[in-house]
Amino acid sequence: MIEYNYETGFELNNPEELSNWVSASIKKENYKEGDLNYIFCTDHYLLNMNNKYLKHNTLTDIISFDYTMGKTISGDIFISIDRVAENALKYKVRMNDELHRVMIHGVLHFCGFKDKTTSEKELMRKKEDYYLSLRTF
Repeated sequence: MIEYNYETGFELNNPEELSNWVSASIKKENYKEGDLNYIFCTDHYLLNMNNKYLKHNTLTDIISFDYTMGKTISGDIFISIDRVAENALKYKVRMNDELHRVMIHGVLHFCGFKDKTTSEKELMRKKEDYYLSLRTF
């Protein structure tokens, strides 16, 4: 089950379509959907979490907590809407495209994909692009 929570004034305009897309992406990776929570928040909110849980004093667009067991995807994905908006401007992409990229990025981490090395980052980007191309909304 995919749930959306808001710690900011932002709200998704198409949560059902997004849930269907994320669910289909999980299935394509040969995983099952468990409990997946997206929490949309501010830079300040996510910076506090980054400090508290990861001991990083930097802004980030996403922090994910993976509770996946076996092939069943579960976890919490915190997304800073402030960072997503700024990155959309920086990379000259639509806000929704950047938001969806970050949303699927978290799921791909739960599927075992990493992004520390150059080759891992390249594979992660290819996977993100692939799933973004499958959106029908």
